[in-house]
Amino acid sequence: MNSDRTLESSPRRGSARAQLDGASLTVRAHTRHPESCRSGPTAPEPKRSAQTRGVLSGLRFLIASAKNFDKFYSDMVTSRILPISLEIKDRIFSTLSLKPPSTHRTFEKFLAVLTLLALVTLTPASTNAANTRSKKAQPRALAAQLHNSTFDDQLGPAYRFNWNGWIYVHLQGAPHDIGVQHGYLLAPEIADAYGAVRLEMTHQSNRNWDFFRRAAQQMLWPKIDPEYQAELQGIVDGLQDHGVKLDLWDIVAFNAFSELPDYYVPWLDRRTRTEIPHAFPSEGHCSAFVATGSWTKDHQIVMAHNNWTTYIEGARWKIIFDIVPQKGYRIFMDGFPGAIASDDDFGVNSAGMMITETTIANFEGWDPNGKAEFVRARKAMQYAASIDDYVKIMLDGNNGGYANDWLLGDRKTNEIARFELGLKHYKVWRTTDGYYSGANFPSDPDVMKDETTFDPVNPATGPNARRIRWDQLITENKGKIDVTLGEVFLADHYDTFEKKDDPNKRTLCGHGENQREALPGSTARPYDPSGAVQGKVMDSQMAQAMEFVARIGHPCGTNFDAAKFLADHPEFSWQSPVLTDMDAGPWSAFRIGQHAQPPSDPDPAKN
Repeated sequence: MNSDRTLESSPRRGSARAQLDGASLTVRAHTRHPESCRSGPTAPEPKRSAQTRGVLSGLRFLIASAKNFDKFYSDMVTSRILPISLEIKDRIFSTLSLKPPSTHRTFEKFLAVLTLLALVTLTPASTNAANTRSKKAQPRALAAQLHNSTFDDQLGPAYRFNWNGWIYVHLQGAPHDIGVQHGYLLAPEIADAYGAVRLEMTHQSNRNWDFFRRAAQQMLWPKIDPEYQAELQGIVDGLQDHGVKLDLWDIVAFNAFSELPDYYVPWLDRRTRTEIPHAFPSEGHCSAFVATGSWTKDHQIVMAHNNWTTYIEGARWKIIFDIVPQKGYRIFMDGFPGAIASDDDFGVNSAGMMITETTIANFEGWDPNGKAEFVRARKAMQYAASIDDYVKIMLDGNNGGYANDWLLGDRKTNEIARFELGLKHYKVWRTTDGYYSGANFPSDPDVMKDETTFDPVNPATGPNARRIRWDQLITENKGKIDVTLGEVFLADHYDTFEKKDDPNKRTLCGHGENQREALPGSTARPYDPSGAVQGKVMDSQMAQAMEFVARIGHPCGTNFDAAKFLADHPEFSWQSPVLTDMDAGPWSAFRIGQHAQPPSDPDPAKN
């Protein structure tokens, strides 16, 4: 690996305490004495378990610092009390066979107080083995718990920190709990991303936001699995607890930002023969490959992916999610704030499934009776233990939205696959010795003929030029491909049509801001600010450890200056409220269970 790749490998020092500061949330590492949360002298405590003592100690701190009930309730969000009370609430409604209302802050506050009182009045004596420990062992156990756990100063087991341009978020628990953690910890980023996505979706489709809210409520919501309904509602609850006033239909529509404007709206326009300008068939997103066997350096799987999207979205596509769900497999993926699926779909689960995709360009198709793609993609990443599992989950309720070529790897068998999923047709290719690339070109003749307007022979199109370049790079480096070469491939600027280095929308590291003319088969205007916005790479060994390397911004390391671009290209002034700089960070390694790098450690080397 490159010397500039960074991975915090030293033992965690102290705990990572979330600091909420209006529109931002940062994390600082600190050392905390077990008794530091007490305020003033107190009477001797009866004997309690180490965990109970730690929780009660934190509660005393909250009570002492609370100036009023609302402040106290807000403080409880960062303790374990709110998640416990929410679980009690869910069980009450479940037991009584009642459907919980969409908003129930007063009831939650009431349960939070009852939970607090129950904890405070816990029976002092305990019959568990902890009470048999020596007086010296108990303080050591509590100190270790505070040192290694996050319960004392974060949102239950959840936490977040910033690292090399990314925001790392750990989520854990029941579906609603995961949603609350997600919504609360990423509230500023979700609010910002919502504003950006809403502007894009309404501008692109010439529909107002109420149109997408209705589609979310009436078309998407009834087919969403109860598990993910609970998680989406949890995101709303977490946001509202943090003062962000978005509701359930805002969040469901927001989660479908990759499928409603580009797939549903064109289908609806064709069906109703409307004269309203609509979104054109998807041009495709992303460049990726997966290789195995004799094609890679160690004969194991190597997978790499560039996220191609608008720079409005790309500057915000910077979340690393470590999710430990109550059911299914642990998930490690990149993602977008507020979205329950990766959406650019790069990740690995604890069953050994390695997952990525690129979209099918010029695809047309939608089934209003199907299940949203973002739900199926999240479910497949969470529950698939094999390539067959993945295919089965994605086919169940297929609505045609966000139609992709899925590039899959199973580290347990060393097998890789291309799973091309249209609406009318699908096909799976598999091998233990070969490679598959993705650059938005369809491969199945039936998908290409019946479901796209794609031209497979024109070398001037972006997808065809990138397909040719993938074949060149992978063939030239057969037997040498590893993570380091994956990083090099993702930064490539060679245009196979022009036969020279020229970063544009025909190169693997895409730069739409440099594209001087519209490409064949593309509806994007010249100089459209879109392209490769980040890159990720992993191999089988990394997948086993559930880690990958990632680089925020253009994988080539070039920065994007929004102010300069808008000054040079006023035709994109409609983007000015949300178009921001996109700075490239270094290649950095991330792993499950990672915490903030202690401040005493040296800064990582910059590229």
